[in-house]
This record gives sequence, C-alpha cells and structure tokens, in this order.
Amino acid sequence: MQALYIASTGMAAQEHNVEVISNNIANMRTTGYKKQRAEFQDLLYQQLRRAGATTSDNGTMVPVGLEIGSGVRIAATSRVMSQGSVSPTEKDLDLAIRGNGYFAIDMPDGRTGYTRDGSFERDGTGQLVTVDGYTVQPGIVIPSTAHDISINSTGVVEAFLNNDSTPTELGQIQIARFVNPGGLQALGDNLFTETDASGSAQLVNPGSDGNGDLLQGYLELANVNPVTEISDLISAQRAYEMNARIISGADEMLSATANLR
Repeated sequence: MQALYIASTGMAAQEHNVEVISNNIANMRTTGYKKQRAEFQDLLYQQLRRAGATTSDNGTMVPVGLEIGSGVRIAATSRVMSQGSVSPTEKDLDLAIRGNGYFAIDMPDGRTGYTRDGSFERDGTGQLVTVDGYTVQPGIVIPSTAHDISINSTGVVEAFLNNDSTPTELGQIQIARFVNPGGLQALGDNLFTETDASGSAQLVNPGSDGNGDLLQGYLELANVNPVTEISDLISAQRAYEMNARIISGADEMLSATANLR
C-alpha cells in the first residue's frame, strides 16, 4: 500500500525538521548565530489520468487529472539572516555588526573564515584574535602600553600610547559582504567559509554604502525566537503523530484485507 511509504516520508521529513528546531534552541545563547529553517518539497506524482486527455471521439477532455503523490522530502535548511539584538558587554574589544557583513578571520589551515561573533581578545603579542586565537584580519596589533582603546562605527581602531595626549590609529577593521550569505558553508565554532553559491567575499569599510557598522562594547545575540521555535516544535510533533497514525490505519486496512475469507 502506497500510503505506508508516503507516511514514512512525512515522518522522516518531520524528524529532520525537529533536528533543525532543536539546533536553533540549543544555540539560543550563541553569539551571532543565525537560525535555520527547514524547507520541504513534494515528491514525484504518479499520473493515473492526465488532465486534458480526450475521453471521446468528439474531443471531450478531462478537466482535471488523477495524480497520486509519493510523499515529501526536505530540500534545504536555509538560514534566516535577520539582525539579532545587541547586548552591552562593557568590554572594549567586543564588537557587534549592526547590519550586513562578517568579520574576516585567518584560520590555521590558511583559509579565511567569516563570523558574526565579535568577542575578540588580545594574544601574547597584542594581536587582535578570536576566543580560539585566530587572527582577525587585517592583523591589528594593540601594544601593551595602549589604553583607552576606541573602535568607531567605521572600524578605525585608535588608542592612547604611553602618556600621549592624542590617540594613535592602529588599523582599520573591514567587514566582508556576500551576494548570497545564505550560501556560506557552516564550519562550527561560529565560522563560515565562502562557496560558489555565496559568491566571493567583498571586503568593505563598515558603515559605507549600505554596509553594516560596528558597535564597540556590544555583542550580537542569536536571532532565535524561543516562542516561535516552541510553536514550530509542537507543529512538527503533531505532523509526525498524524503520519504515524496513517501508517497504523494503513496497517489495519491491510490486516482486514488479509483476513478476508
């Protein structure tokens, strides 16, 4: 009975849906996390009677066809790129991007990673790095004698050195823009890499030509809405239960057929 297979595809699809929802909920406190959404597609149809087929010598046509679907599949897990709320941290090296863009990170394997997580630190040489010790491009060094570090909305890093009365510019933080940020490949550790689908990174100065600007002393929170996620979880559970009920109903029908005398 085809209903058994169709319902099984529905159960498998909702299982994947729950996995996506659970990952969103698990990352509710992950800095800069962008929630995912499961996208579904119906499967191929078996045409038992084609719409528009003629039914007589006079050319009478069938107004609607007879098609039996074969179920559903998960087609993609797209990322919702909406802005997460920003939270003050009182740390002068914490940065939040307000708008479009990613920080560019030098990864140990030589590739460039991209992240919305701006929780930066200084390493033993004074270089601006991520919490994993990866260098933040373009490799800004903040001397040990620096104090009153300032990073403005356009990414210019300044600090007072020693007893100077005027600040010294230490570098310019740029952000990366992508034609299709949803096409970035997630690596974990809040990092992404570019793909053919995302397009190549375009390094730009923050706050110019519609690019996002920087907020010093803030971090961007995940854009996960717990109320929405719980509502989606309940809907996925109900859909799974209904598909399971279809399998039970189909099994009962097959049993009744087998018991015919």
